[in-house]
Amino acid sequence: MDTTFYEQLVMKTQMNFSQYYNVYASGKTPVKLTEKPALPYKEQIKILADKIKEADHIVIGGASGLSAAGGGDFYYKDNDSFRKLFGKFAKKYGFKGAAAGWSYPFPTREEYWGYLATFLYTTQHAEIQKPYRDLQKILKGKDYYFLTTNQDTQGVKAFSEDRVSQIQGDHRFFQCSNSCNDEVWDAVKPVEEMVKAMGDGTKIPTEMIPRCQNCGAEAFPWTRGFGNFLEEKRYHQEYQKVSDDILAHLHDDKLLFIELGVGRVTPMFIQEPFWALTGSLDGAYDVMINRDFQFLPEEIEDKGQAIKGDIAQALDDVLVEMNK
Repeated sequence: MDTTFYEQLVMKTQMNFSQYYNVYASGKTPVKLTEKPALPYKEQIKILADKIKEADHIVIGGASGLSAAGGGDFYYKDNDSFRKLFGKFAKKYGFKGAAAGWSYPFPTREEYWGYLATFLYTTQHAEIQKPYRDLQKILKGKDYYFLTTNQDTQGVKAFSEDRVSQIQGDHRFFQCSNSCNDEVWDAVKPVEEMVKAMGDGTKIPTEMIPRCQNCGAEAFPWTRGFGNFLEEKRYHQEYQKVSDDILAHLHDDKLLFIELGVGRVTPMFIQEPFWALTGSLDGAYDVMINRDFQFLPEEIEDKGQAIKGDIAQALDDVLVEMNK
């Protein structure tokens, strides 16, 4: 398949990421940043609220920090959320944080799938988190698109699927571990059945391990990070949707990009393409909200704001400001 417009932007920034990997790994950016001091927080929130009201179109980029702000903080922390959801695995295997289970050397595949089914069930059936509910209110009546690197299905729960691109995969689907074909298939029902069969234990029956119907190989979630992430039919559909949306609004008088929780691991999928678009489009403006970083490129210092703060609080404050 032909590479889409947005994927081309991502590929360019991936080259930059590879070249300057040590800079990113240290929590920095190789992009030259503005030397202008950031405006006070309240003033930045007001600017964002005004930009949302005025925007002809809004493109939201939701990264890991967005879901973490809503309580999806059990991936890398041994906290109350992790213990509540994965307590039996923490007690038996000793790992801390749900992500540790992805690479844990389980004695059997049945135990591995017991853990993985629990993990997938947790995200598949989680309620819409408050930051996403606030975004629903903020975007009500607006023309928007939601792009996300999160695989936890929060985006497609909160917004119509035709307005969402999950470019790093989706916990609702399985793929063949051998990538013998370009299809993904439903994981929700099989996961429910695995969790039910497991009960209070930590492993599933052997016959329930999901397998590819074409070649018989074991399946795994259609998400980057589990092996040969399948970049075929559905992957290209996700990129095509966001590409079509942005191309349709390139010449809007007021095109607003909003980055939520982009860290240093994957800036090439949302942040740097948004920076490039903002710099090249006359009507574009970019607002970044991040708990840990406050990066505003010099190139767009007059076309953006970098807000350092808790995402959940910032979205709540934007709602208050919009309702004044």
